[in-house]
Amino acid sequence: MIELLLCAVLVSASAAVHSETRQHEHAEPEVLAPGYYDLTFDAPRAGSYELPGLGHAADGVVLLDTGEPVRLHDLYADRVVVLSFIYTSCGDVNGCPLATHVLARVQERLAKAAELAAKVRLVSWSFDPERDTPDVMRTYGARFQNAEVDWRFVTSADSRSLAPLLLDYDQSVIQEIDAQGRPLGTLSHILRVYLIDTRGVIRNIYSVSFLHADTLLNDIRTLLAESSR
Repeated sequence: MIELLLCAVLVSASAAVHSETRQHEHAEPEVLAPGYYDLTFDAPRAGSYELPGLGHAADGVVLLDTGEPVRLHDLYADRVVVLSFIYTSCGDVNGCPLATHVLARVQERLAKAAELAAKVRLVSWSFDPERDTPDVMRTYGARFQNAEVDWRFVTSADSRSLAPLLLDYDQSVIQEIDAQGRPLGTLSHILRVYLIDTRGVIRNIYSVSFLHADTLLNDIRTLLAESSR
């Protein structure tokens, strides 16, 4: 599944590049983020380093893909959590599709280690609640979820209830508009994926250049080793 997802992303990116090239002769091809490839270096051994606390993960109410409201702290519930902010119609190959691709690779490896998987939860949270309804999140998530790993796809009731939580997590989202001030349907945002420990403390924040399944898994194992001491 991961290979098919990556192929689809690459084909989509390639098509976009060729289309743009036809319109602008000197357009440059898009460079894919490191998270799509194998690491070019050996990641530090899990447990051989420490991850400092970066503040407590904020609490608030989100909607599961069933429409049921749940508090974030209940969703985190004594697990190591990988939290990714996305929106399902994102067309930036190095944006939300990258985050979902990396989490899918993490899920693939967790599925082979049941004891580890039982201590981890993946959460993809949409910051586009008007379009990403619970039904949309359920359809989107069904392409990636499996029975071995707990991966939740959640959204918010509306933008008003979402706004203070985005502020708490320092997640900037801007509605892009055309010259007449009309929404284009695309959202400008900075990719941020959070690693949250079993006490609800943020221990790492991954950006485009740093987000990779190998480093994420090592960080997860590092936190679990720490909590078992």
